[in-house]
Amino acid sequence: MKKFIMAAVGGTVLGIAATTQIAGPLVAQEATRNTSVYEQLDLFGDIFERIRAQYVEDVNEADLIEAAIDGMLTSLDPHSSYLSPEDAADMREQTRGEFGGLGIEVTQEEGYVKVVSPIDGTPADLAGIEAGDFITGVDGESLLGLTLDDAIELMRGPVGSEIIITVVREETPEPFDVSIIRDTIKFTAVRSRTEGETVVLRLVTFSDQTYPSMKEQLAEQVEAAGGMDNVNGFVIDLRNNPGGLLNQAIAVSDAFLDAGEIVSTRGRDPQDGDRYNAETGDLAMGKPIVVLINGGSASASEIVAGALQDHRRAIVIGTKSFGKGSVQTVMPLRGDGAMRLTTARYYTPSGRSIQALGISPDIIVEQPRRVEAATEDEGDTSRPLRSEADLRGSLDNDSLTEDQIDQIQADRARAEDAAALRDEDYQLAYAIDILKGLATLGLRE
Repeated sequence: MKKFIMAAVGGTVLGIAATTQIAGPLVAQEATRNTSVYEQLDLFGDIFERIRAQYVEDVNEADLIEAAIDGMLTSLDPHSSYLSPEDAADMREQTRGEFGGLGIEVTQEEGYVKVVSPIDGTPADLAGIEAGDFITGVDGESLLGLTLDDAIELMRGPVGSEIIITVVREETPEPFDVSIIRDTIKFTAVRSRTEGETVVLRLVTFSDQTYPSMKEQLAEQVEAAGGMDNVNGFVIDLRNNPGGLLNQAIAVSDAFLDAGEIVSTRGRDPQDGDRYNAETGDLAMGKPIVVLINGGSASASEIVAGALQDHRRAIVIGTKSFGKGSVQTVMPLRGDGAMRLTTARYYTPSGRSIQALGISPDIIVEQPRRVEAATEDEGDTSRPLRSEADLRGSLDNDSLTEDQIDQIQADRARAEDAAALRDEDYQLAYAIDILKGLATLGLRE
């Protein structure tokens, strides 16, 4: 026993000695690093004073400091930035669902402004701006070399004024100009309708209106359909939804999940991570769900799509999403300004980060580009197909009642309406067809 104790004590002493030997260099390294930081701050102060004293024109010291702060933040990643008091006020308006401008969510890629998505019904959307477009100029002035905030500032202007943006689009050989009239952007966070027996919920953005509006409209559509028994499923349309508030993405996901993780966030310190779980209650009452995404679906949209996909609660169709898997925290600063700082990455329930990768659909469905309709001169050379019923003297169907025949014709009319939707929105029509197929299989079981 004495030997064991001695060995234990000896081990402790050796441990202390080793720690002391290592701690010395660590302390020295930390002191050196602090000295270097102070030297850099002194350098910053020296440059600032020389600019004030020797620049060719008088400078605004506050603007210089703001530019330095913004440069420091934007050097970190495309989503960290300084918000002036005006920018901070604009951001608060956007989360309330009303703001002025063109109606596009943008980011910066390799020095160029890239459109994440146009917002439904806004001037940019009506002018034909698409997700993935690059904006290289505003009113003839190049945006190359500007920070994202400076580029956005150039695109702002009085409501009713015209702006001409230069757009570079993939598969289009030359840049082209687009004229847009600025407007006050007012939009509803959720739009809904019923196509046949399918309820379509179009989530435009994740503002503080999104979950309550979705819940209300879902109930209205189900009631108008005559109850949940008359609904074959739901389409959650997240295409060109640039994201927004994290808590709204969690609430929307929770609306269709009874249990399990929705999303987790992990920051620099593992102890700062958060995990959000679903609570009991499914607004869709177990009905099948299809989620629509595309390259304009970002951030909060990807949280919803990833959560429902990982829990196998929904079939995700469309094209790969944008791939913004980072969380920004807006921190108020003195003088009514704010700082938007990337503080964490978020992960889907299966533990995957979608940063730069995006959500991959279960079924990839491209949206065909619109093709101009044939002119009257070209005509339609296809001949209408004839059926047995068109033949002279064909026999009547004597196995069905009039009511059964009427039901068949009504079903056929609904199928034809669904087919017509493919010309208008192929991806949505595909989603509705999936839900029809699932409902048909359910009836046969």
